[in-house]
Amino acid sequence: MRIIYTKHAVDKFIELKRLGWTINKLQIKKALQKPKWVGISKHGQKTAMSLIGPNHILRIVFNIEDDIIKVITFHIARRGRYESTL
Repeated sequence: MRIIYTKHAVDKFIELKRLGWTINKLQIKKALQKPKWVGISKHGQKTAMSLIGPNHILRIVFNIEDDIIKVITFHIARRGRYESTL
């Protein structure tokens, strides 16, 4: 499957780096291929989550169309915020 990113998602790499989090496309790809948790966002999009430390997760919001994964956005969240509700 091919992965594409919205402009918002591309901007998130820069925004998170400014906040001290270095996230790269390989981490996104690995989390999408083998998520620790999966879910549905409040807007009905799929989510994939993986650990990025003992206290934080990387949460990716995406859609799948044909054979393309479209990353809408991603963010860092504290453990327990999302994965405990699944």
